[in-house]
Amino acid sequence: MRVVIVHNEYGKFSGEEAVVRGQANLLQSKGHKVSRFTRSSVEIPNMFLGNARAFFSGIYSFSSKKAMQCLLDEYHPDVVNVHNVFPLISPSILSACRESSVPVVMTVHNYRLVCANGLHLHKRTLEICERCCGGREYWCFLQNCECSYARSIGYFLRNYVARRFRLFLDNVSLYICLTEFHKRRLISEGFPEDRLHVIPNMYREYVNNNYGQLGEYVGFVGRISLEKGIGCLLEASRRLGTIPFKVAGELRNISEMATLSPRNLEFFGHISSKRISAFYQQSRLIILPSIWFEGFPMVLIEAMLHARPIVASRIGGLSEIVDDGVNGLLFEPGNLEELMEKIQYLWERPAMCREMGEAGRKKALREYSPEKYYERLMAVYKKVL
Repeated sequence: MRVVIVHNEYGKFSGEEAVVRGQANLLQSKGHKVSRFTRSSVEIPNMFLGNARAFFSGIYSFSSKKAMQCLLDEYHPDVVNVHNVFPLISPSILSACRESSVPVVMTVHNYRLVCANGLHLHKRTLEICERCCGGREYWCFLQNCECSYARSIGYFLRNYVARRFRLFLDNVSLYICLTEFHKRRLISEGFPEDRLHVIPNMYREYVNNNYGQLGEYVGFVGRISLEKGIGCLLEASRRLGTIPFKVAGELRNISEMATLSPRNLEFFGHISSKRISAFYQQSRLIILPSIWFEGFPMVLIEAMLHARPIVASRIGGLSEIVDDGVNGLLFEPGNLEELMEKIQYLWERPAMCREMGEAGRKKALREYSPEKYYERLMAVYKKVL
């Protein structure tokens, strides 16, 4: 099978970037021919009038459509798998695929099809926001969701144009959602249920180390940002002063948190993929106190693969990954007292941590393996063919 993978990279490595690369590598390892159609947002600062060009290309890019048409004519793919098209590629490439009778499968990593900023989160107030739903993406501009009127109006316009001219609805054959929660949201916004399929992310590497030995700290892995519940994490660690906490992740615009953190919390900064396994192994449990809907955080799969129990927010699709009382514990997002209670409960019960960790590892090997992902992906590809 010949597959074209389309992705506008964000410029900083993320879980989504890892999933896209993993998918391409998996397909190639199975003997499929893979061609990549990519752009990167790191190009913008070096382009002449870069921000202005990104503004308009996000709405519709004739040059991207022409480039895609050339690739289709030259490569003759069986299917095009789209991941992200904003801001430099744009939905224009979808029209080129339809005109060439090439089916398109779109892996939907976030909520951008129904929410202008893709998060269902107001970045200034840090509140869940669903005002864009029902074709009211103008709220992104009215509320200045991006904390920049230029970006907010750009996000509003590209969603409005895509919805008004049905650029996604009429040109995508099937959609891949990461969770049932995400699938239900798209159905509620008018996307046909028979064109929506759920394929969870897969783990990248099999871990077969001495994961049974519990470590001596509560770990957090991921982007150090407010929507991840980092404020709640800091206060919980402050109040649970006898329990050590360690945080692995890049500080983005909130470096003051490192200086304001209590003595029992240590920031490690970004940890390389070679060292992250040791971070999991040396932890006793992993927490994810997010206050937004999330997509499908790779940290949860990695923690489960290392047989570590998880304390996570009961929000979005997280409860589909963390089975409350089985491989971890759930708490109401933003509820500091409940978060502290769940952390202390597990911390004081090492045997339960091992039991939940084992349950999580079994689930990861059963549900999130590359082989399971490949089986599900091929079923979707064959359906559009």
